[in-house]
Amino acid sequence: MIDEYILDKQLESLRDLTVDDFNVCADCVTVVSDACVECGGAVYVPRSEPETPDYCPACRADLIDRTGRDPGWHRDRAST
Repeated sequence: MIDEYILDKQLESLRDLTVDDFNVCADCVTVVSDACVECGGAVYVPRSEPETPDYCPACRADLIDRTGRDPGWHRDRAST
């Protein structure tokens, strides 16, 4: 079992990397600009996913740091 919080802490130094650093194929992922509800930044959506995430990876990790709870990729619609 992988603890996402511990994994996030170990990968902290990689946060500034972008999709270009990983050569992510444009046929495999869609970049949706201004989609993150926290920072207004871009999110990466795998083509196999039907919904656009509400959080970019950095903001999701920040929320985990602040709250100790993983919000997942989508915010709770009841709190909007």
